[in-house]
Amino acid sequence: METDANYDILIVGGGINGCGIARDAAGRGFSVCLCEAEDLASGTSSGSTKLIHGGLRYLEHYHFRLVREALIERELLWKLAPHIIRPLRFVLPHHRGLRPAWLLRLGLFIYDHIGGRKLLPPSHGLDLTSDPAGEALKPEYRKAFEYSDCWVDDARLVVLNARDAAGKGAIVRTRTRVLAARPDSGRWSITLQTKQREPETATASVLVNAGGPWVDEVLKSVLGRRDAHRVRLVRGSHIVVPKCFEHDRCYVFQNADGRIVFAIPYERDYTLIGTTDIDHEDICRTPQIAADEIQYLCDMASDYLRQPVTPEDVVWSYSAVRPLYDDGSSRAQEATRDYVVDVETVPDAGMLVNVFGGKVTTHRRLAEAAVDRITGVLGKRGPKWTASAPFPGGDFPVHGLGALLRDCLDRYAFVDPDILRRLTRLYGTEIHRLLAGKRATADLGRHFGAGLYDAEIDFLVAHEWAQTAEDVLFRRTKLGLRMTPDQIAAVEARLAATVSAAAPPADMAPT
Repeated sequence: METDANYDILIVGGGINGCGIARDAAGRGFSVCLCEAEDLASGTSSGSTKLIHGGLRYLEHYHFRLVREALIERELLWKLAPHIIRPLRFVLPHHRGLRPAWLLRLGLFIYDHIGGRKLLPPSHGLDLTSDPAGEALKPEYRKAFEYSDCWVDDARLVVLNARDAAGKGAIVRTRTRVLAARPDSGRWSITLQTKQREPETATASVLVNAGGPWVDEVLKSVLGRRDAHRVRLVRGSHIVVPKCFEHDRCYVFQNADGRIVFAIPYERDYTLIGTTDIDHEDICRTPQIAADEIQYLCDMASDYLRQPVTPEDVVWSYSAVRPLYDDGSSRAQEATRDYVVDVETVPDAGMLVNVFGGKVTTHRRLAEAAVDRITGVLGKRGPKWTASAPFPGGDFPVHGLGALLRDCLDRYAFVDPDILRRLTRLYGTEIHRLLAGKRATADLGRHFGAGLYDAEIDFLVAHEWAQTAEDVLFRRTKLGLRMTPDQIAAVEARLAATVSAAAPPADMAPT
């Protein structure tokens, strides 16, 4: 067993909450180690509906504080990551048999005003008989309301949190499992296991359990608390189908069961439809969409769209388990989406922080709250900072993506314009790092299909902890949607050779 490494904070879990806490804490001057058993964002944090939003339907359950906090974060995050977050208009058709028009109008009035909206346009009514949004809908839908929220590349937001944390000194260890944690002279003694390495130990003053759906499992397996039951596991599933409409707005479809389903423009040629809310009893069972979930989503979309959506149209699907704080709600869709930061002082060990629930939208606030609690024990090292610091690649004006793209089209004229558009949206100003020294298409290396070249793979391996084809094709990019099985296999072989040859340490800290 290797010798100890000593940290102020060791974080279990490389999802949005764990990476957000690592970023905040490292920037305040704490020594931080983050351990993720698989890849960053390999669980819930890459399986969301990919929205930065206040949660309009949460108003029905009187979650006004949660909605207000999320709406404030919505514009703040957009300003900090304008390459991977963009504004999106939502069309909410009025269904005469469901929520009355006056209730929708009132809800949108509150939604417009409680979050300090400054950048996004307000809500308004739509006449679907004349607005282009009505062309894709059945003729019985004649009225709608339109409002603003934002779209986000969820997995990339996780990676950018980790990138920023590493750039400020945090050690980020993927494919590293935390096996055990025990009290030892006022600190935590923690056993780690990384693939192809001997077990090793680390010590920390604070242990943060940000395991997401596995938060109870961490309490059981790592800390030996056999009775842990603090989260409600709710599976959300999504389907991707060929593009259902030509415009760039999103639809919000209401259903008689009280739920809503989104139909969102996705990766230019597709429509993303989701999500479901179904209790998921066994965290050890990999979440997979069930046939009845596919049918449910198809039926909901088909109730509104002129062109029906069928299970045969589905080109891809994904499911993830949301770790909702168990507040005793009788139905999955009624369980709170709020977060809970629970702090314990463990005799002879130090501080234990358990993170329950939360949303992508409020991850920064959750992280700030968790680190505030930690400073109460370890003492203040540095000021709060994350509300004004751009994420890697996001250091340009909130409305400046077009100007950045135009500059890239001029500077890198040898790259296909469609590829440049994709790279600019994924990497922002980091595109200059990715393409540094490249003067011709040949300099990009082998082309694997769908616009993926050696140069991008090398960047993702060197700076974003990518090791497998799934890491590259379905988390850091979505190019797997456009690639054949043979092309995906070629990417896998390329990565296997690259990662093996380079033997990158699991605790590499890309900058």
